[in-house]
Amino acid sequence: MGSKTLIKWSNTITPSQILRLIRAERDVHKAALIFDSATAEYCNGFRHDNSTFGLMIARCACANQFQLAEKLLNRMKEEKCKLTDDIFLSICRAYGRAHRPLDALRTFQRMKEFECEVTEKSYVTIFSILVDENQLKTAQKFYRYMKEVGVPPSVASLNVLIKALCMNEKTIDAAVRIFKEMPNRGCTPDSYTYGTLIHGFCKLGMISKAKEIFKEMKMNACPPTVVTYTTLIHGLCQSRNLDEAMQLLEEMTSEGIEPNVVTFSCLMDGLCKAGQSTISMELLEKMVGKSKRYSPNMITYNTLITGLCREGKLKEAVEILDRMKLQGLNPDVGLYGKLIDGLCNSCQFQEAANLLDEILLNGISPNRVNWTLYVNTHNMVVQGLCSANDLNRAFLLYLSMRTRGLSINEETFNSLVICFCKKGDIHKAARIISEMVLDGCVPDAVTWNAIVGGFWSRKKVRESAELVQVELMCELGSQN
Repeated sequence: MGSKTLIKWSNTITPSQILRLIRAERDVHKAALIFDSATAEYCNGFRHDNSTFGLMIARCACANQFQLAEKLLNRMKEEKCKLTDDIFLSICRAYGRAHRPLDALRTFQRMKEFECEVTEKSYVTIFSILVDENQLKTAQKFYRYMKEVGVPPSVASLNVLIKALCMNEKTIDAAVRIFKEMPNRGCTPDSYTYGTLIHGFCKLGMISKAKEIFKEMKMNACPPTVVTYTTLIHGLCQSRNLDEAMQLLEEMTSEGIEPNVVTFSCLMDGLCKAGQSTISMELLEKMVGKSKRYSPNMITYNTLITGLCREGKLKEAVEILDRMKLQGLNPDVGLYGKLIDGLCNSCQFQEAANLLDEILLNGISPNRVNWTLYVNTHNMVVQGLCSANDLNRAFLLYLSMRTRGLSINEETFNSLVICFCKKGDIHKAARIISEMVLDGCVPDAVTWNAIVGGFWSRKKVRESAELVQVELMCELGSQN
C-alpha cells in the first residue's frame, strides 16, 4: 500500500472521518491509499483503531484482495490493535464467496495466534462455509472438533449439520433424526430448519416427504416464509405437480406472504417446460402488476423466451425480448441463439439475420462457454438465407464471419457455392471455393458438379477443366 496523499487532511484526523472517506471511495486501491495517507501524513499523531482497520480489511476481502487483507491483519498485531472475530470472519466469508473454503479454515485457525477470542459464531460460520462449498468430510471433522472443544449445540449449528446431511439420500434420514431431537437439546427448530429439510427432500425428488414437513411446520406454529413457499413450489414444479404449485401460490398470497421474483420464475419455468407458456405469460403480467413492484430478471425472461421458442411462439418471444431490453436488461449470446434457432426452424431466416445484426451492433461478445453456439448460429443463418434465395445477404454475412475470424463449416461453403452457380455468378463461386480450400475444407462432389456444370453452361470449358485438374491434384496430394 502506497503513501501518496489523495486528500488535504485537517489538523485533527478522527476515525469517523476515515470511515466516511473509505466508505465513499468505490475503488478499493484508492481507499487503501486514503487509509495509508492518514498515518503517513501524521506519523506521530493519528493511529488507526479497530473500526478503521476492520472496515479496510472488509473492503479488501470483498474485493478479493486477500493478500492485502491479511497484510493488514499482521499490521494490527504489530500495532497492538485489538482483533475481534468479526474482522477475521469478514475474510473467512470472502474466501467462502470466492470458493476457497480451505483458506477460510486456515484464516480461522490463525485467530488463536492473534490472541483473538474464538466465539460460537466463529465456529458456526466456518462450519457453514465448509458445508456450502461441499467440503463434507472436512465439515464432519470440524463438527467433531467443535464438540471436543465444548461448543454447545445451538439452532444455528444444528441447522448447518442438517443442511450437510440433506445433501445425500443416504444421510437425509439422519437429518430428520437430528431435527426431531432438537427440542431435547434445548433447541427449537426455526423456519430455516424446516426450509432446509424441505429443500433437501425436494432436491432428492421426495416431494411427499417435503409436503409432510411443510404441514408439520404450520402445525408447530412456525409460519412459513416466502423462501419456504418458494422452495416447495420449485420442488412441485420439478416433479410436474403444477396444479399444486399454483394452489400454493394462491395460499401464500392469501396468508399475506408476497411471492418474490424467484417464486414467479420457478412457476414460469415449470409451466414453460410443461408446454404452458401462455399461463406463464399471464404470470408475468401478474408479477409486474399495476404497482410494478417486481421487476423480472434475466432468469425470468430467459425461462419465458425459451418456453415460447420451444412451442414455436416466436412472435411472442421476440416481443418479450424487446420488453426485456426496454427494462435495461441486455440479452446474452445464448438467449439470442435460442431465438435465432427457433426462427431458422420456422424458415424465418431474414428475421434471424436481423437478430445477428443486433448482436453485432450492440457489441455483445460471446464467451468461452457460448462461442461454439455463436459460430454455429452464424453458419445456420447463412445456410438458411441461401435456401431462401437471399444470396446477397448470405454473402454479406459470410464476409462478416471471415472478417471476425468465425469458422465457416463445409455445409455453409457448399450452400454458397451451389447458390452462386445457380445464379450464374461463377467467378464468385470460384472465389468461395478458393477460400474454402484455404480454410482446410474439401468441397464435396455436389459442390464440384455445381461449379463445373456452371462453367460448362457458360462454355468456359478450359476454366472448368483447370478447376477439375486443381481438385484432382489436391486429392492426390492428400493421399500421398
